[in-house]
Amino acid sequence: MLINLKGKPYPKQIEFFKSTKTFIAYGGSRGGGKSWAGRRKAMLLAFNQDYAGMQILLLRRRYNDVYENHIFPMQQELYGFMKYKHDSKSFDFPWGSRIIFGYCDNEKDVLQFQGKAYDVIIIEEGTQFTQFMIQCLTESLRPSGLMKRQNGFTPRMYITCNPGGCGHAYVKRLFIDQDYNDGEDPDEYCFIPSTVFENDFLMAADPNYVRRLEALPEQRRKAMLYGDWNVYEGQFFTDFRDFAEGHENRKHTHVIAPFAIPHSWRRYRSMDWGYAKPFSVGWWAIDNDGRAYRYRRWYGCTGEPDVGLRMTPSQVAEEIKRIETELEPEGIYIQGVADPAIFATQTGESIAETMANLGVYFDPGDNKRLAGWEQVRERMRFDHEGYPMMYVFSTDREFIRTIPSLIHDKTKTEDLDTTQEDHIADEVRYFCMARPMAQRILVAPKAKLYNPLDNELIQQGGLGFIRTY
Repeated sequence: MLINLKGKPYPKQIEFFKSTKTFIAYGGSRGGGKSWAGRRKAMLLAFNQDYAGMQILLLRRRYNDVYENHIFPMQQELYGFMKYKHDSKSFDFPWGSRIIFGYCDNEKDVLQFQGKAYDVIIIEEGTQFTQFMIQCLTESLRPSGLMKRQNGFTPRMYITCNPGGCGHAYVKRLFIDQDYNDGEDPDEYCFIPSTVFENDFLMAADPNYVRRLEALPEQRRKAMLYGDWNVYEGQFFTDFRDFAEGHENRKHTHVIAPFAIPHSWRRYRSMDWGYAKPFSVGWWAIDNDGRAYRYRRWYGCTGEPDVGLRMTPSQVAEEIKRIETELEPEGIYIQGVADPAIFATQTGESIAETMANLGVYFDPGDNKRLAGWEQVRERMRFDHEGYPMMYVFSTDREFIRTIPSLIHDKTKTEDLDTTQEDHIADEVRYFCMARPMAQRILVAPKAKLYNPLDNELIQQGGLGFIRTY
């Protein structure tokens, strides 16, 4: 029986089909043909009898989504050839290959795949999966042992995605920024960008789709129409920028090149406590204009995101004291501010008291969340010349990784989603509330008349040239 798989791929989809990397990400803007490409890749592999017995897992966050986007369309295409098996949630091909469908509505759901092996895993809308989910699924990416002939095929994971979602930072780090940790081989990763403008079928079938994307709010438009990975819907700190060209002149960026802090600048130390979860300690300097510079940090993380070092308060205090003794100029006073929870004494001596006994002092921070976030945003805002009131040294990798990835809470929309890796954000909030700023009214400069003959500003009438300051 001949099966007619309808649809002609465009060049980026063909590139996606041909890639033999271990991890292949495909996506960018809406309408880039991601779902069709993921579904079609699964079918092409399952129909290839050179790989008879291949086990293919195709996932989305919710079963309803995987049914509507993949199972139902495949039922139409495979009608008369095979039926979908509801009990095993799979299409089973006569030569032993299988397309198995799954979902991960929450992190516990990913445990159903532990101990299983799949030759291919396709994660649809990958940025909607948490880093924990993706990494757990990677553990199941290995030869199934059911393929009759391996024929040089090595296990692969395909990820289709748009900017945004709880997995945005992880996907962006690997495939967009190409910033790899130990054990991550750059040669195993490939990103294939797609845009709606390349989707000839969609552009012909619905010419107004692009116009509708253009009408979206700015942040969502940049992500959904142009595939901009630096801004996306739901992003909590939309002003944050890491503009490499501005690292030296400090314009239009929050990330800057490190420099020696002047002895006269006032200094702060802020802390968010954590034991099983990471703690975060940041050192700040304030210049004569009140601008803050985050010049040092200590993030108590194992290297695995959101996993703490399990250090005791006395161990943390001793290390803070060592850092300041060895790295800070002699005679410098550093004012400490921390999560007020460390002053709790219900179980005996508080964390703050333990640290104070070792010579590391903190004042209780103001824990007002919404007011605190507004203070952080106020410092992040750029003036008309492109200068913010907060900078972070480019050596602070964890700040740069976590801050732009944070998203709004789905129910408390003005607050941050606390299920994320938000420890640095909380620590920054305590600092900003210790140095609150009045809201600045940022007005673009007015044009002024300028007389080039006497270099004087002409206040009223007369001839002159317009110059903007």
